[in-house]
Amino acid sequence: MSKRAGEIMTKKVITVSPAATVEEAAKLLLKNHISGLPVVDEANRVVGIISEGDLILRGKEVKAPAFSEVLGAVFFLESQKRFFEELKKTIALTVEELMSRPVFTVNTEATLEQVAALMSAKGINRVPVVDQEMRLLGIITRQDIIRHL
Repeated sequence: MSKRAGEIMTKKVITVSPAATVEEAAKLLLKNHISGLPVVDEANRVVGIISEGDLILRGKEVKAPAFSEVLGAVFFLESQKRFFEELKKTIALTVEELMSRPVFTVNTEATLEQVAALMSAKGINRVPVVDQEMRLLGIITRQDIIRHL
């Protein structure tokens, strides 16, 4: 029988508030030698994830979308939406402005194989384990998966 998420998850999870500064989140990552943090509200519900990747994106140079002008009208050749989303992340001051959403989660009954498949399909490195109200119970990382294979 396959192990379940509730058996392999790390129960003592370091979290951060959406109102925390980006610098506070970065310090938590460095101090605890981890690569990502669940973002939880006052009721311990998972509302986002902030990772090293998000912090690196913050330092990225944002390039304006290519456009063409024809008879005084401007036609954008690339997504303006993507540009503005990237721009918002580069100037983010709080965790809420920088965190990744939506958050892919599992419940305690998910199998090791289901968690691994979710991580692979979504290209994510950690999966919060939550109850029916999205309250954080634990977290499973790639290292947890490897440890139990």
